[in-house]
Amino acid sequence: MDRFESFAALLDYPVYVVTAAAGQERAGCLVGFAGQCSIQPPRFAVWVSKANRTYRVASRSQLLVVHLLPADRHDLAELFGGRTGDDVDKFAVAGWEPGPAGVPVLTGATAWFAGRVVDRADWGDHVGFLLDPVDAATASDGRPLYFRDVKDIDAGHPA
Repeated sequence: MDRFESFAALLDYPVYVVTAAAGQERAGCLVGFAGQCSIQPPRFAVWVSKANRTYRVASRSQLLVVHLLPADRHDLAELFGGRTGDDVDKFAVAGWEPGPAGVPVLTGATAWFAGRVVDRADWGDHVGFLLDPVDAATASDGRPLYFRDVKDIDAGHPA
């Protein structure tokens, strides 16, 4: 496994904030494991840690919103990656609007899309959510926040 860890240490990719809503509950977290996984039909997969409160809300949600953050919004990454929704209402701090199905859309995002959950798969300590995009918006075409930019953030959810 040390060889794989050396391989993985070389990877760099955009990070995302995923938001969910179920009933009156809202949640959101920073996600590094995500990507487009089909062109036709268009599909995107996000993997959410089972230890994360967002997983508990997302597992009851029919729709998730995936946000790309601009490179200069480390503060949003810190809020959604370094704080847990068990202790703080992230949406009392972050600017947001209700999006499709009432799922929060962050106003500071470079771009976002809403995806209907079409499947879930348990792959160890994360659950994959397969999304069918239903709406999207782009605010700018600047460089998104990358994994290398957020390596200093300690995960806010319990281990």
